[in-house]
Amino acid sequence: MFGLFKANPEKKLQEKYEKLLEQGMQFQRKGDIKSYSMITAEAEAVLAEIQALKEEKVI
Repeated sequence: MFGLFKANPEKKLQEKYEKLLEQGMQFQRKGDIKSYSMITAEAEAVLAEIQALKEEKVI
């Protein structure tokens, strides 16, 4: 019952991941490969956090 009002960190990370992918796509379209690479690396780090949270829930 009290878990109803807790923030879902997995959902926030998923939104951040999708936002980073969108930004990366925009940089890639503009031809800014360096920024695209940096944003993609950050998105991969966020994805690793999401996967860690999912594994933590399973255990």
